[in-house]
Amino acid sequence: MTPLLPAGLHYWERGWLSSNSIFLDDGISSVLIDTGYVTHSSLLLTFLASRLHQRTLDTLVNTHLHSDHCGGNLAVQSQFPEITTFIPFGLFDAVRDWDNSALSFEATGQSCPRFHADTQLHPGDFYNWAGFNWEVHASPGHDHDALLFFNPENRILISADALWANGFGVVFPEICGGTGFAEVISTLDLIENLNPRIVLPGHGPLIEDVARAIAIARKKINRFKESPPLHASHAAKVLLKFKLLEWQSVDMDTLKLWATSTSLLEDIHKSFFSTISISLWIEDLVSDLVSKKVARLDGLTLHNI
Repeated sequence: MTPLLPAGLHYWERGWLSSNSIFLDDGISSVLIDTGYVTHSSLLLTFLASRLHQRTLDTLVNTHLHSDHCGGNLAVQSQFPEITTFIPFGLFDAVRDWDNSALSFEATGQSCPRFHADTQLHPGDFYNWAGFNWEVHASPGHDHDALLFFNPENRILISADALWANGFGVVFPEICGGTGFAEVISTLDLIENLNPRIVLPGHGPLIEDVARAIAIARKKINRFKESPPLHASHAAKVLLKFKLLEWQSVDMDTLKLWATSTSLLEDIHKSFFSTISISLWIEDLVSDLVSKKVARLDGLTLHNI
């Protein structure tokens, strides 16, 4: 338990392949918010076992349905068959029907085992989970269906990918033919108005200096607004880095084959970088990852750092 947080609220900061998870427990009921990526499911179940001490997990909640936030859902549901699962209302039908055109997993070249959902979360809802009161708020931008949760008594905000200490998640609607930059700004305005004391982000460390994090995020979104291709390139590198985190090492031919069969990367290339071949574009993206020292190229094999 982080000392800044009240008893019964546990914040598990994880690596970037998996989102952070939040565990709520008042000794009577227990709630898990976000489950991480599928390849880390065994770590998640070990974590839960260490907290539950032979009790069951009662409730599972997702802030949004990107694979790094809900990839462990099936493992949790299999381990705790009586659990109730809450997801954002916007994709409830897509999960029920497992609609790959509406869900992001196939388009991003990522994995998420099929899970079920029981209850829709709506902005304006109010829940008491494990003794903590939570307001549900819409947080469009990174994902227009995403939600955030605010506990007014302790002024704690669960922000998911709407706000990190160093920015926010890729603004996917902007590279999928829609708008998202304005929505990011409106979500930052909302967070500022809520005036949280502590923010629990979807990735990275707990945020105490919330004003600083918001200022960093505003600077970043303004830079992306001024240069959409800069954001598109950033998004592509995030997708490559995420897959490299999963693989750890991959030969360049396999990476290019994956990239050219991943529809979101194909769309980014077509919309923003079609003046060069997709093969050369992928090589340029890899060079950027290597220059930033988040990957290492050994001959024709790319390694995660």
